[in-house]
Amino acid sequence: MEKMEYEDNPESIKYYVKKYLISNKEYFKGKKVVDFPAGNGITTRILKGIGAIPIPMDLFPEYFEIDDINCIRANIRDNLPLEDNSVDAFICQEGIEHFSDQYNALREFNRVLKPNGILMITTPNYSNIRAKLSYLLSESERFNSMMPPNELDSIWMSKREVTDEIYFGHIFLIGIQKLRVLAKLSGFKIKKYHFTKIKTTSFILFPLFYPFILLSNLISYKKNLKKNIDYDLEVKKAIYGEIFRLAICPKILVGGHLMVEFEKEQDFKIVTKFLKSKHKDFGIT
Repeated sequence: MEKMEYEDNPESIKYYVKKYLISNKEYFKGKKVVDFPAGNGITTRILKGIGAIPIPMDLFPEYFEIDDINCIRANIRDNLPLEDNSVDAFICQEGIEHFSDQYNALREFNRVLKPNGILMITTPNYSNIRAKLSYLLSESERFNSMMPPNELDSIWMSKREVTDEIYFGHIFLIGIQKLRVLAKLSGFKIKKYHFTKIKTTSFILFPLFYPFILLSNLISYKKNLKKNIDYDLEVKKAIYGEIFRLAICPKILVGGHLMVEFEKEQDFKIVTKFLKSKHKDFGIT
């Protein structure tokens, strides 16, 4: 009963993940899909129900409740127990905000995914207007109701008898821009942004703040097109244009969760071959 209350409740991100999986069941049928962190197994059960081959993993598999499927103990700080290019899709639902090293986590996701594999990430939306205002006022996730991340409220799980690792709370909340660039540097591109639900406070604040958000980001976009002379103008337009569109996207600014579908466009090991240093080479004055 408790599981159904989450997956069939539009207030829960699990509802939108279920909706996405069912609407794309033909793609997922017969595919190997990692569910990490798997939690109590709701998404794993849905994956099995649509004909996928779920591979659930979690730092604390003791909480996994699907009897006929084994949940593998896995720590994102270590290599996941999977071969390179071995899975078709990867779902990281409400997990990235708990990872202390998000860049290397994304590189690990890239390692295990096949070329053109799908990575779905969901996380509380740290890019909506409410979150931006909350950070301005108190560096808190929710002003007037939660303190900033701290050692009293932000240790969600610590079981020394099981592992020395700590399951942190929302210490590492991430917005759409940082998520985009870390994913890009790990070999991913954004395939689609999926809207989930409206955050009421952000929706109310939207008419007041949006003109300033639009103008500020437009000015920044225009200025940066004139910089970075080492890059072709069309390259800058493509990259800065994507950043600009994300910054002014109403769905992101009022949405309750980020739900981003990425595609593996290249192996993470070769990404650095195409990057240029912003600073002078060593020994050059």
